[in-house]
Amino acid sequence: MAEIGKPTVRMTEDEAWDFVADSINGTLTTLRRDGRPVALPIWFVVLDRRIYVNTRGKKLVRVGNDSRASFLVEDGERWVDLRAVHIDCEASVIEPDDDLADRIAQAMEVKYAAYRAVGAAMPEASRQHYKAAANGTIELVPDGKVLTWDNSKLSGGRS
Repeated sequence: MAEIGKPTVRMTEDEAWDFVADSINGTLTTLRRDGRPVALPIWFVVLDRRIYVNTRGKKLVRVGNDSRASFLVEDGERWVDLRAVHIDCEASVIEPDDDLADRIAQAMEVKYAAYRAVGAAMPEASRQHYKAAANGTIELVPDGKVLTWDNSKLSGGRS
């Protein structure tokens, strides 16, 4: 716990979750069978302080084999602007009920509508790859330590 008057880079819990929810890209780290980590950028949404990822491919397999995962969002280019939240998570591939599936889909649409690639503009091989890959939803539940920092707190605000 920070002493009164002592500067800290730590975010409050609410600041951390707001930062995560508002971030566009996240980094999901899962583990290979041999225990080596694989960190990949993903799109995601936060609902009720859980993170949901609609994805395909080997991420689903890795989560099915080992539920240990971590999730990172970060921002800033200059040292004074660096902010990040790192969350240790328990990951699982879920089949959301209709209500949760609708909430995830709606939140994804609102968050990413302006960023989606137009299917017709994508190369045919890419379209076929994505079409053929198994789809699923990964739920990330915080499990353990949440690391946060916001260097702008040391300089009195974001510049």
